[in-house]
Amino acid sequence: MKLAASVLLILVSVTSMQARGHYNQIGHVIVIFQENRTPDNLFQDPNLINAGADIQNWGMNSHGDRIQLTPLTLASDYNPYHNNASFVAMYDNGKMDGADKIGILCNKGAKNCPPPNAQFVYVPANEVAPYFQLAETYTFADHMFQTNEGPSFPSHQFIISGTSAPSTSSNLFAAENPAGVSDSGNDTGCTAPPGEYVEMIDPSGNESSSQYPCFDHPTLSDLLDEQGISWRYYTPSAGSIWTGPNAISHIRDGSDWSNVIFEPSQILNDINNGQLPGVSWVIPTAAESDHGGTNQGLGPSWVASIVNAVGNSYYWYDTVILITWDDWGGWYDHVAPKVINDGFSWGSGYVYGFRVPMIVVSPFARQGYISHVTHDFGSILRFIEEQFGLPSLGYADFFADDLSDCFDFHQRRNFQKVKAPHDANYFIHNPTPLDDPDDD
Repeated sequence: MKLAASVLLILVSVTSMQARGHYNQIGHVIVIFQENRTPDNLFQDPNLINAGADIQNWGMNSHGDRIQLTPLTLASDYNPYHNNASFVAMYDNGKMDGADKIGILCNKGAKNCPPPNAQFVYVPANEVAPYFQLAETYTFADHMFQTNEGPSFPSHQFIISGTSAPSTSSNLFAAENPAGVSDSGNDTGCTAPPGEYVEMIDPSGNESSSQYPCFDHPTLSDLLDEQGISWRYYTPSAGSIWTGPNAISHIRDGSDWSNVIFEPSQILNDINNGQLPGVSWVIPTAAESDHGGTNQGLGPSWVASIVNAVGNSYYWYDTVILITWDDWGGWYDHVAPKVINDGFSWGSGYVYGFRVPMIVVSPFARQGYISHVTHDFGSILRFIEEQFGLPSLGYADFFADDLSDCFDFHQRRNFQKVKAPHDANYFIHNPTPLDDPDDD
């Protein structure tokens, strides 16, 4: 039987034979998970700003100087650090004036790197026009925050389970990307070589211990399995820090590993062939990721290709596409997150991180709406749980909102094609290398 009508980004999809959410209108959700951007860096869009989006084109440095953001191509030749120490430096007890203290990783051969005020930049509008069109047409969330205060490895744990804890009983979080084995390449998580480790952060905010980067606790995919809702995780490679399921032992060593697909562009074929699963996470290749120092400027077209594929199919009419970015990437942003550091509350010492953009695309998304409500990765999980009648995982999802302000379920808008330099055929027939950055 064909599927019912329909990118962090996140793709979540449910067939017509599967349970619907309490709104009884959402049959598919797509989460697309891009890389390393802030609203101030990526969305200097005059139309959004005039509509009330909280976007600023200047920032303060640690010397009290006002720094105007300057344009920098999306495919930059350097990458600011974005580990937990960089978060602490930029946050500076809520003053948001320490971005200039963040180190810069220059690409090999880059000239005059780093440039002055390398963290205080924005991407020119002509390079991200598809993102602007989506944000202006549907719902743009300007108070979406990454849940964690660190880089991609923990972020990709939070987007599948609402935590980076090693077990259900632990009050620690994996805080950084794995380290310890210099030649491990893209082999991390539960397939990491002996000697690899990840720093763990405690409720006081100290990286006081480390452990092998293989964990076990419930994830959203487990809840989906229990309800017979299909899911897939589209990703460039098996052992990547971006492949969240690889760090969960019962997924990596069990039958669910077959739901992890090592070719992101397969999502386009699955949409075209009527084989979109119930829930799908879509992880880009490095070239399509928006990651500083690594991407090739293809991210906006990549995201547009997925949206257009859904929009031109029968999936459009009951689909929600949630587009977000996994962390701030070390770029300046002016809005301080709500940091939990009381030593005992859930997430103390490691939540919440800096703003990341989020766009909600759906026939039910509010038109031209700026959501000022505080969201985080847990909001995405909670939205999916509520739509499909799933229990809470009890982690970030339990404390988050459910994105309800982003929707008007009394409407069902027709699709508007997203204009982009490259279409789905480009990504299907010209696949980019299946890799991720060495430093993330």
